[in-house]
Amino acid sequence: MLPNVINKIQNALLKNYKRNTSSYTINTILQNTKAGDKINLKGWIKSLRKQKENIFIDISDGSTSEKLQIIIAQNVAPKNISTGASISTSGVIQLSPKGQKELNAEEITIHGDCVVSDGYPFAPRKQYTPEYIRQHLHFRPRTNKFSSLLRIRSNAHISFHNYLTSQGYINVQTPILTSNDCEGAGEVFRVLPENQALVKSMAKEAQSLDEAFFDTKTFLTVSGQLHLEAAAHGLSKVYTLGPTFRAENSRSRLHLAEFYMLEAEIAFIDRIEDLMSPIEKLIKNVTKMVLDTNENDISVCRNDGTVNFAWLEKDFAVMTYAEAENVLKNHQEFENGFRTENGITKEHEFFLVKHCGNIPVFVINWPKDIKPFYMRECPNDTSMVAALDLLVPEVGEIVGGSLRENDLNKLKEKLPKDSNGLDWYMDLRKFGGVPTGGYGLGFERYLLFLTGISNIKDVIPFPRWPHNCNM
Repeated sequence: MLPNVINKIQNALLKNYKRNTSSYTINTILQNTKAGDKINLKGWIKSLRKQKENIFIDISDGSTSEKLQIIIAQNVAPKNISTGASISTSGVIQLSPKGQKELNAEEITIHGDCVVSDGYPFAPRKQYTPEYIRQHLHFRPRTNKFSSLLRIRSNAHISFHNYLTSQGYINVQTPILTSNDCEGAGEVFRVLPENQALVKSMAKEAQSLDEAFFDTKTFLTVSGQLHLEAAAHGLSKVYTLGPTFRAENSRSRLHLAEFYMLEAEIAFIDRIEDLMSPIEKLIKNVTKMVLDTNENDISVCRNDGTVNFAWLEKDFAVMTYAEAENVLKNHQEFENGFRTENGITKEHEFFLVKHCGNIPVFVINWPKDIKPFYMRECPNDTSMVAALDLLVPEVGEIVGGSLRENDLNKLKEKLPKDSNGLDWYMDLRKFGGVPTGGYGLGFERYLLFLTGISNIKDVIPFPRWPHNCNM
């Protein structure tokens, strides 16, 4: 009796194994199957056309921007088959009259039907604006362009990790909860427990309710830089890639309340060129890696069917802040002109990139009074700091960085008066300090540059901006 039970279990496991291993993605089918192969496939119906004897279905499963056509006889197809439904199907791969792979389906099972008239927001073969699609965040991954974006984003994320690891950087997970405002601009979100009874019970010895839980005011991070500086003083080359938060009342196409930053810190460097070179190599190498895998998806996002990255074969341009000012002063065809006291605006950034031949351009050596306290003064002009912004076509700034002030006495002089809790930051210079430099790359802004998408809200899965925190 027992052997029979064991045999039944083994047969069931074997049957399940065969069923699972014969299941394909569309990407695998297009690359690794031939006519006559029998396969299983799961996905969502993008469109269908009913003829007298057969139904022609275009299916997507998220593995590629391409669809696969399925042909099934009318008398075999489920009666409630419709656009938007999720299905699994099995059949034989064949070639269409045009030589394209398609599936001659033997059966289709509907996992979840979709009655468009009940409120499904996307009709087949119809185009929608990004603003309309943004109103339905939970369905955005089913749209062609946004699914392409998510594949690009995923591969870019992995490529940054792979490239930096190959260059000897150590990945450090910097905290989301922090007691410092790295940028010093006050654009922070404060973190407090929702449970007021808990707060009051912990507040007996605290100076304020804001400090009841952690004994200090606590914020969502605006940057992992200061923590990376601590890590770099023991690991030399470190980076992080994670969420950051800015409480800016801006709804522009380039701002979010929550976004991702790639930040890196390098020890034992004392020239701005030691920052520019690794940044340029990073962007070029990661872009090439993404293009190798996602060129079709990038074409979908750019809407023009072409991908032009001629800048990859050119050296990035470099100009000082003073040189940039002179260029802007000599070209006053700006909406609000150019005035030195107002600094370089987004309009000016676009102009500088165009002026340099529409290739990325580093603007270096910035006025000290408009940059954070931790940036190192230029040795030949103490009114300037060794800082850089990298400007790119269509987006403007995507990277900001600097050499860090490693002179303890100078740092004490520049430390903001309200910068409590930064004794540890001083200690890094006091005990075994070294010259360091680092940068932050806005991940979503890089994706705008890569894909040609115009609004930053459309390159992140679930965007948050003022008055909008849906889902």
